[in-house]
Amino acid sequence: MSRRVFSTLFWIFLATTSIVLFPVAVVIWALTAPFDRRLVLLHRFTCFWASLYTWFNPAWPVTVEGRERVRPGVAYVMVSNHQSLLDILVMFRLFVHFKWVSKIENFRVPFIGWNMRLNRYIELKRGDRASVIQMMGAAEKTLRAGNPIMMFPEGTRSVDGRLRSFKTGAFEIAKKLGVPILPIVLEGTGNALPKRGFVLQGRHPIRMRVLDEIPPERFAALSAEELTAQVRELYVKELHEGPPAAEPV
Repeated sequence: MSRRVFSTLFWIFLATTSIVLFPVAVVIWALTAPFDRRLVLLHRFTCFWASLYTWFNPAWPVTVEGRERVRPGVAYVMVSNHQSLLDILVMFRLFVHFKWVSKIENFRVPFIGWNMRLNRYIELKRGDRASVIQMMGAAEKTLRAGNPIMMFPEGTRSVDGRLRSFKTGAFEIAKKLGVPILPIVLEGTGNALPKRGFVLQGRHPIRMRVLDEIPPERFAALSAEELTAQVRELYVKELHEGPPAAEPV
């Protein structure tokens, strides 16, 4: 079967299951929201929904390492490198509670975006300073309510798989609230589904690794910029990369 045919079947499967599963999400939200204020059960269903697309795709075998490092009930700032649209689906394979910080365009996708709104994930309009300030406030409120947040410090997907520069937002929030940072490393997603295009690129194993958390006392004396640089350097070492790639103009 050609890549284009397989890709078409995959996107049809994604669209069809989204139409079927969104009403289930609405029912779960309606029945549980009055007593599940953090929407933990709805998020867990969303993890199941998103995981369908890697469970049933033989081209994307996913290995998850270090899930036991995620301490239940801890309001982490969770961060990950960003290689592909596929990263979002793979992250849900953790099956742990968190709230996404995601670009506003994702919330406009029928069914999937509507479910993101039900989950009270956090919107961000890239390049809009007012939206960034609003996002920071929403993220702080979310953390104070006991919810971890999940962010991509690169801000957008890498074109060539190499790390882009990190933005300071996630690290400013961690410093301000004194909460631990949980680094997560993704490998293989950029090859499986590159940034430009929707054609699946054959079989590519995917690896997700949860690293040791960084406790707030370890970075209390650092500036947000210094902390950002240190965490990025951690990713450089984990991914065995050299100097930063040049940013696109």
